Amino acid sequence: MDTVALFVQLISGAIGGNVAGSLLKKLSLGTIGNSIVGILGGGLGAVILNALGLNSGTGDMDVSSVIGSIAGGGVGGGVLLAIVGAIRNAMNKSA
Repeated sequence: MDTVALFVQLISGAIGGNVAGSLLKKLSLGTIGNSIVGILGGGLGAVILNALGLNSGTGDMDVSSVIGSIAGGGVGGGVLLAIVGAIRNAMNKSA
């Protein structure tokens, strides 16, 4: 995996986590929490896309690779934030 693409996905994951947190107020973990979970989600998104063979695999950072990295990282960050936020809310309701 190209380190530049991974870096782009991690940053996009942080942004995606914060966007999801601002859209889903009940699931938000705060700015720092949203960023951390988003970064983890962006990294997981990168691993999943790589495992599915949906990356370019050439190592070149052309426009389509950058857009794919941004989309994968952002979506991964947003999805993981929604999952973690929902689990946190469920745990708070049961306590």
